[in-house]
Amino acid sequence: MSENIHPQSPQDLKAPLEALLFVAPGPVTAAQLAAALEITTAEVEAGLAQLGEELQGRGLRLQRHAGQLQLTTAPEMAPLVERFLGLEATSHLSRAALEALAIVAYQQPATRPQLDAIRGVNSDGVLKSLLSKGLVQDVGRAEGPGRPILYATTSDFLQHFGLNSLEELPPLEEEQDRGGVGE
Repeated sequence: MSENIHPQSPQDLKAPLEALLFVAPGPVTAAQLAAALEITTAEVEAGLAQLGEELQGRGLRLQRHAGQLQLTTAPEMAPLVERFLGLEATSHLSRAALEALAIVAYQQPATRPQLDAIRGVNSDGVLKSLLSKGLVQDVGRAEGPGRPILYATTSDFLQHFGLNSLEELPPLEEEQDRGGVGE
C-alpha cells in the first residue's frame, strides 16, 4: 500500500474501502480488497462492517452476494435516480414471475423441474423472463437424470428488492391453516 495510507483500525479503513468499491468495475471479494490494501481479509471484513453501518440512512449501500461486495444505490432512492437519469419506471414483475423468483431465492440452486413441481405449471416462459431481466442466472447443472440447469438469484435480484444480502430475506413461514383459504 502507498506510504501515505496505512490504516490502523477498521475506522481508518472506511475511506480506502469506499474508494476501492467506488472505482471497482463490478462486485469484488474481500480477498481482492485485502490484496489491494496489503492487509488481512479479517481486517477488511472489520472495515466493511464499519462502512456498512455508516452507509445506513445514506444514498449508498454495501451489498453482498455470493461472497462478493459492491457499492449500490440505496433502494429508496430508485425513483429519484430514475427521474434524474430519464429512465422508465422499473418494470413490474408478474405474479408468476414473483412466485418463481421466490422459489429460486429460497431453494437456490433450483431446477426448472423443481419450479414446475412447486408451482404446478410449466415455468419455461417465466424463467426466460427472469433470466432476461438478470434476476436469476444459470449456475451449473444438477447431477440427476437429464442434468437439469441449476438457477440462483443474482446481485441484480438483491438490488431490485433492496436487499444487502440473501440473509435479509424474510423467514419462510409454513402455511399453518390450509383449510381456511377463501373463508
